[in-house]
Amino acid sequence: MNPSYEIVVAGNNLRLKDDFLGMSNVTLIHGGRGPILFDTGGYISRLGLLKKLRERGLEPSDIKTVFLSHLHFDHAHNIDLFRNARIVVSRTEWNYAANPHPDDLLVPWGILDQLSRGQVDLIDGEGELEPGISYFPAPGHTPGSYALRFESAEKGRVIIAGDAIKYIKEAILARCDMAFDTLEAGTATIKHILATADRIVPGHFPELIRQPEGSFSWEGEAPFNLLVR
Repeated sequence: MNPSYEIVVAGNNLRLKDDFLGMSNVTLIHGGRGPILFDTGGYISRLGLLKKLRERGLEPSDIKTVFLSHLHFDHAHNIDLFRNARIVVSRTEWNYAANPHPDDLLVPWGILDQLSRGQVDLIDGEGELEPGISYFPAPGHTPGSYALRFESAEKGRVIIAGDAIKYIKEAILARCDMAFDTLEAGTATIKHILATADRIVPGHFPELIRQPEGSFSWEGEAPFNLLVR
């Protein structure tokens, strides 16, 4: 049985003049050993994440595994909701979060302490999260960024990229534009993903679909419902 997946919290790449407004994609993967959550989003999407899970008949306690692509606040802040889950993060990212790049102000204080309260599984290199779902290093945005890949019966090879590919601009230019590792490492990661995927779930953009000529595009819209009260 091939894994299936759905984006339960839709990310975007919006920003303010001096700050970030964007939300990260949170992807629910239906594997053979129970539901897997790829990233948990930031506080801005906390209530929406719970709502979307409950619409699918799931409580946080039903999530068996949380895979964190990296430890920036907009991808890992809500980890405290998933107290019963196995938390998977790369050892490189764990070490990086303890001593981040001086310009990287996106690692939330206390994140390692929060993670340490749960069942943490530190991974190295490439491997399998479970049969049919593999992980691999995707450095550039941070040194310890990771991604997941698997074969979908309907969509071909899917890569859940996190911020290894943040938005369509990086896919079009095949070039990293925000790196706390190196731009060269990030660009190499992007080119690898583009060369091997049929579908890509970026960190902050709708799902990217390979076109017949080999480029990537997307379908539909990326709504951002803003209510003023």
